[in-house]
Amino acid sequence: MSSEKNLADTKRSRVRHLIVFMLFVLTAINYADRATLSIAGPQAAKELGLDAVAMGYVFSAFGWSYVIGQLPGGWLLDRFGSKPVYIASLLLWSFFTMLQGSVGIIAAGYAITTLFVLRFMVGLSESPSFPANSRIVSAWFPTKERGTASAIFNSAQYFATVIFAPLMGWITHEFGWRYVFYVMGVLGILVALVWAKILHSPKDHPSINAAELAYIEEGGGLVSMDQKQAAKADNGPQWGFIKQLLKSRMLMGVYIGQYCITTLTYFFITWFPVYLVQGRGMTILKAGFVASLPALCGFTGGVLGGVISDLLLRKSGSLSLARKVPIVVGMLMSMSMIACNYINVDWIVVSVMALAFFGKGVGALGWAVVSDTSPKEIGGLSAGLFNTFGNTAGITTPIVIGYLVQGTGNFDAALVFVAANALGAIGCYLLVVGEIKRFVLQRNTPSLGGLQK
Repeated sequence: MSSEKNLADTKRSRVRHLIVFMLFVLTAINYADRATLSIAGPQAAKELGLDAVAMGYVFSAFGWSYVIGQLPGGWLLDRFGSKPVYIASLLLWSFFTMLQGSVGIIAAGYAITTLFVLRFMVGLSESPSFPANSRIVSAWFPTKERGTASAIFNSAQYFATVIFAPLMGWITHEFGWRYVFYVMGVLGILVALVWAKILHSPKDHPSINAAELAYIEEGGGLVSMDQKQAAKADNGPQWGFIKQLLKSRMLMGVYIGQYCITTLTYFFITWFPVYLVQGRGMTILKAGFVASLPALCGFTGGVLGGVISDLLLRKSGSLSLARKVPIVVGMLMSMSMIACNYINVDWIVVSVMALAFFGKGVGALGWAVVSDTSPKEIGGLSAGLFNTFGNTAGITTPIVIGYLVQGTGNFDAALVFVAANALGAIGCYLLVVGEIKRFVLQRNTPSLGGLQK
């Protein structure tokens, strides 16, 4: 009794805050590396002779491999743990990012193919990163803090634009588009070395105290997720489990909703800077700085969405209400981008896009939902399946927008397409998902009928 009292009186360490800060940094670099081509793209396209459709396919190269790698990446995380897989992922994608800078010295015909292949390899290397983020948050944070923690690392996608879009625009303007890839590749390799020193599972971290560990575990944190015994083959993920996940109406609603939300993400990180240059007549340097303003609003909305969600959870006790309200409200705000089709004043266009970015940030709670719903035995595989659905948008969005821009000569139809996906996300969460709760796997059952819905 006295030992429990002493533990309760002990001031908790705050190691989990350092962990989520590092997830934020890593995710910012992750998205900056995805967006390198969107900043360097106009100059690279001119040099390599790429039209809008070709650019769409090159943009999509990342999405193809990123989707292909999700389930294998999730399995690797469950089999070997978050730390070794995440560090290897970061080193590899940084290396392939750096290599893209060499494309500028290759003859144009081969350059297009080489650029596609290298973008493909960046996507394949990055594929375990977000499932790893989800596993780490599930391990390091109690349920009542997961919305904020997930929103913090997810909001880094906007912060990446705030910080790196002006930097990459300046580098492109001053030194040429190839140096964007060199700088970002080296930066990723350096951060990987830091991450290797910091990342451990909660029970293995040298800086955590018993009070924080107990707080996390008692609050629903899966603190033993990466213990060695969890990686044994007989406890590893089974492909039959995927069928169970796909038969859950709740999870399918979450997965399809994430596809719709990620369509907005890929518009912002691929075509949005091009929209500012080609659709609004801005210079590359100006577009880099202007793109950072709506992204700053997206970052603010991303953090705020998580805080609001966790506040709603504490006040209402309803996980479903806490997650769905910010998603629906945020997607409604994102649909405002259609108004840009009827506006000719640049500063008003930027303001409307800032509102759309803000709304997208507020509504981007999919990773909190997947942390809440994934079976504890296959957290990585479940998150990988979720991200497979979501990042299929990385394939379709650049290509569809490329054809729409090529066919119409402007971005009007493209903005309608993106806004329609925001509406689709609302429909998924209001009409399909139902109650949000952790999915329980059924083991050793001869039939998959009667599974949890």
